Amino acid sequence: MKKEFVVKSIDSAPDGAPYVLVSLSSIKDLKEGTQNPQPPFGGSKVMGFSNMNDMMKDLNKMMSGMGGAGAQTGVTQLKLEMHEYKEMGLSVGDKVFLEMTKAETLGI
Repeated sequence: MKKEFVVKSIDSAPDGAPYVLVSLSSIKDLKEGTQNPQPPFGGSKVMGFSNMNDMMKDLNKMMSGMGGAGAQTGVTQLKLEMHEYKEMGLSVGDKVFLEMTKAETLGI
């Protein structure tokens, strides 16, 4: 299977390790306009609660919506070592192809 993507962002490792996170968006999603635009300044979502019970009930939903370290829906992320990143010479807006094949297993 081969898919076409566009480099959406390139970020350094959050822990300072020698790798980068490359975020890719599907060409199909970009053409169809199904990508949700990123709100400026991190786009924090505010949830309103009328009482403490509602807040506790929806706390899990709110936390999962944050997605950890700024995870975005509809985005594929790759973790590349620095030498791989430099070899490829990637920049935001580049078209890239990902090809996946299933390894043939012999025996059991």
